[in-house]
Amino acid sequence: MVQKSPRAATVAPAPSPAGPQGVDRFFKISRRGSTVAREVRGGFVTFFSMAYIIALNPIIIGTTPDVNGNLISGLPISDGANVPITMAMVAAATAIIAGVMTLLMGLVGRFPVALAAGLGINALAAYTLAPTMPWKQVMGLIVWEGIVITILVLTKFRQAVMNAVPKSLRTGISVGIGLFIALIGLVDAGFVRQGSQMGELGISGSIIGWPLLVFVLVLVALIIMWVKKVKGAMLIAIIAGTVVAVILEVIVKVGGSVDDSGNANETGWRLNVPELVHGQSWLPNLELLKFWDHVDLIGAFHSDFRSWAVVILTILALLLADFFDTVGTIVAIGKTGGLLEEDGNPPRTQEILLIDSLAAAAGGLFSTSSNTCYIESASGVSDGARTGLANIITGCALLVTTFITPLVNLVPSEAVAPVLVVVGFLMLQQITDIDWTDLEVALPAFFLVTMMAFTYSITVGMGLGFLTYLVIKVVKGKARQVNPLMWVIGVLFLIYFMQGLIMKWIG
Repeated sequence: MVQKSPRAATVAPAPSPAGPQGVDRFFKISRRGSTVAREVRGGFVTFFSMAYIIALNPIIIGTTPDVNGNLISGLPISDGANVPITMAMVAAATAIIAGVMTLLMGLVGRFPVALAAGLGINALAAYTLAPTMPWKQVMGLIVWEGIVITILVLTKFRQAVMNAVPKSLRTGISVGIGLFIALIGLVDAGFVRQGSQMGELGISGSIIGWPLLVFVLVLVALIIMWVKKVKGAMLIAIIAGTVVAVILEVIVKVGGSVDDSGNANETGWRLNVPELVHGQSWLPNLELLKFWDHVDLIGAFHSDFRSWAVVILTILALLLADFFDTVGTIVAIGKTGGLLEEDGNPPRTQEILLIDSLAAAAGGLFSTSSNTCYIESASGVSDGARTGLANIITGCALLVTTFITPLVNLVPSEAVAPVLVVVGFLMLQQITDIDWTDLEVALPAFFLVTMMAFTYSITVGMGLGFLTYLVIKVVKGKARQVNPLMWVIGVLFLIYFMQGLIMKWIG
């Protein structure tokens, strides 16, 4: 028997955390059945799927005046030159905050979900709150909402709420978001539009115009690649669609959905016109990062009862929208990637919720509106992303985008929307996990799934589904079987749905 020398028996030193094996171990890439290449590819797919927010958020909160007629930059809207300046500020801040929070989610939460300004919340801020108060106070309220929800996470109350929701309803949430995100893709591309009654195909029931043709061609190509299991199919589809769109715009000069005179152009590109703007500045406008000039944390609080009631209801509305959008999103993404644990929650749920909550406050502090987990991350997960390494790629891309906004604006929604449609299909496949023969589960799931799409709101769909579940349990004499936190959630949703009546009664 040959004995090994002491040197031969010595165990090799552990690889440096900065090395490839250290990265694999830190993010658990191999354990989750992924590779570095898949994570990188998935990170870029998520970036391209959500990069539209850098162009869309400035349109929503950068062009809407507050009660005093001022833009979020503090400049008066009366001077037309202030609008593009403000939009540039919002675009830069949106990219930076989204990039930083997405990186933090990757390093702390280690879950493949990116963060950016929440569409529902920014619309609430712009179209509901800004007309009643200065922008500084609106963003102050969003900061308070983020602080409250962070406290709920630190006390583990937010995770307790997640555990209180039955698994059947969580599956319904995933399916509902799948239908919702597919509808977003179809609407963003103009494939489905508001018709004479509700909705219709394309323009008067027909596929007319180059942008719609690009959408259809990219969708068909993506379906073919997906069926043939082509790696990176989603990213390939987005890039190819963008190249085709750029070439078409050079040759045909399609233009945007609104021309230079403000007239509607039904056959124009829906969001981004795929062309470089001459004279575009490549330096970001970082003015909104001076939060001390743009956020008022105490201005919305006044001594009279009505003002306090308005503030409390506003924070509650923001909190519910943020709270349940996030819960639904991370569960749906986790289910899509097979990342949920036995209890139906993603790994490191506490860390994920903490970063999301801090992102809400950071979004308000830097005037981009509350930042939250993005369901578009499901596109990256569907393309292979399984760990926080994908977030590092997405986050860095978002930060770089601060300097290359014109290139991001080259990507039209018609090139990205097909990815959202296919992701919606993938998430809808989970519908078989719902027992449709059990009415106690089936009816709440039906309302949850359909109302998300019909009302264009994840929060509304969840609220109606949860309330239906509680009503059925009472009618069946099974109220005691319901987790007490579900009753608290039900009451909060009732307040959420009745806030209009409550405000009218207070006034």
